[in-house]
Amino acid sequence: MIILGIDPGIAITGYAFVRCQGNQFSPICYGAIRTEANTPLASRLVIIEEKLQSLITEFKPDTCAIESLFFSKNVKTAMTVGQARGVLVLTAAKNGLDIAEYTPSNVKLAVCGYGGADKRQMQQMVKSLLKLTETPKPDDVADALGIAICHAHSHKVNSLK
Repeated sequence: MIILGIDPGIAITGYAFVRCQGNQFSPICYGAIRTEANTPLASRLVIIEEKLQSLITEFKPDTCAIESLFFSKNVKTAMTVGQARGVLVLTAAKNGLDIAEYTPSNVKLAVCGYGGADKRQMQQMVKSLLKLTETPKPDDVADALGIAICHAHSHKVNSLK
């Protein structure tokens, strides 16, 4: 099974395609979709959609997992990220992918065994689980890999029922 993990953002969206076979995980492709701050919002959303569509077409995932939106003190940022997240969900859905959502603490619990793990702990566990030589950068990419791993663990649990 190939899982597409997504950490949504307007400036940086982390993505990861991870193959899951039994208890083995192997990264296929991971990186970030970036948009420039001085670009109009509508154009940034088009860039995100086009790049994700291209990646889905190339890597043909079986399913998609995305981090759920959490509200911070900056409502404007939350709204903008929510718009980017909507485009990401729509793009995955239009490609026939089932979409699972996970909170940051769900992802940390699945990857690190502790829902309060910090960024460094997450990055180290992702690096270890995927046998990477370097820590994925930026944080959004490591998070996308973690989201894919979280979904793989959750899918196994759900498939045992």
